[in-house]
Amino acid sequence: MTSVLLDPTLERHFKGHRHTVTSVDFNCNMKQIATGSVDSCVMIWNMKPQMRAYRFDGHKEAVTSVQFSPSGHLVASTSRDKTVRLWVPSMKAESTVFRAHTATVRCVNFSGDGQSLLTASDDKTIKLWTVHRQKFLFNLSQHMNWVRCA
Repeated sequence: MTSVLLDPTLERHFKGHRHTVTSVDFNCNMKQIATGSVDSCVMIWNMKPQMRAYRFDGHKEAVTSVQFSPSGHLVASTSRDKTVRLWVPSMKAESTVFRAHTATVRCVNFSGDGQSLLTASDDKTIKLWTVHRQKFLFNLSQHMNWVRCA
């Protein structure tokens, strides 16, 4: 059996950020994409062209990372403003702010079950959070330099 590799084709062009896009993630249902940008915004794009994108303002500085939860019902974002935000990807743009890092937060990842968040920062730490109680659990602080991903 032979397989033919086709050249990639542009499926859709998304336009709306006012500066460089720094992070992108697909929703597990493949109906939405989350993006973060140097313009301090998180945007949720719907794959159907007739549906408008949601623009979430809340971070004070550049967004460095975005990720959908495994269920697709939440989006986490990190920023140079030293915060992590949890968003409900809907028109209301409601978010919860997590503060515990002392420098730019570079990365966020949900656990496989969606119950925990892991964040990595230029403050040389990795932090673990509960999603539903929205509480800081513990700190991993043995790195000698910035932590860019976890």
